Amino acid sequence: MAVDALLGIAVPVGLSLYLVRRFRARLSTILIGAATFFLFALVLERIMHLFVLKGPQGAAIMGNPLWYALYGGLAAGIFEETGRFLAMKYLMKTEPSKPLPGVAYGVGHGGMEMFMIFGITMINNLVISFMINSGHADALFSSAPGEVAGQIQAQLEQLKTVGAGTLLIGLWERFSALLLQVGLSLFVWVAVRKGGKWRWLFPAAIALHALVDGLAVILQKSVGMVTLEGILAVTAIAVAAIGYATAKKNLPGDRTSGSDDPATSTPLPRP
Repeated sequence: MAVDALLGIAVPVGLSLYLVRRFRARLSTILIGAATFFLFALVLERIMHLFVLKGPQGAAIMGNPLWYALYGGLAAGIFEETGRFLAMKYLMKTEPSKPLPGVAYGVGHGGMEMFMIFGITMINNLVISFMINSGHADALFSSAPGEVAGQIQAQLEQLKTVGAGTLLIGLWERFSALLLQVGLSLFVWVAVRKGGKWRWLFPAAIALHALVDGLAVILQKSVGMVTLEGILAVTAIAVAAIGYATAKKNLPGDRTSGSDDPATSTPLPRP
């Protein structure tokens, strides 16, 4: 858990610093990606889940693995890719039309996901584990209402049985998810900057996101954890490779938008 917590925080921060210092990516672009994930995935999407999953159809959706995979995958794809599209279109206008801004945004988006969903969760698990091992687990129940106490008890039982291998596989999954987010960001970045016939890459990103998330739900009970994470890792690598190749081919530099980036602006003729 300590290794997971450390890397869950250090990897997003380290990648961000590397892009800024080595490639001169804009920190503001990375922060835009992080803020967009927080708003669209952790706030807006979860608000919708409260209405849908707590509503009349919620039990039917959660009780059917196929429906739950379809719903969860589409929800994640639509919210995150729409947020990505809007952020790139309206908040990244001054960025040069080359792959780097798409990568930087993806590191911010995926890095925030890794930080919030993995790093912070592992820190929370560490604290609870220390309380269990020191004999202070009862303090967790003292002021918790009945339903919350039941959830805490379930979490305690899970922590007592989880092994180091499972935790490290979770770290592997987070690396795959981060790579996938970079690839999807490049898809949407090309759709925003090229427009026209390339706009189809935006719905393609939604479909890919929904497919990966849906497969994770469907396959988790039918194949082993290592096999599942292997499939997801290969998928993430493929999406990232195709996304980067597409961006590199179609966004060789900002020659039309009037960017002031000296690395991409058209040089003046020599006298």
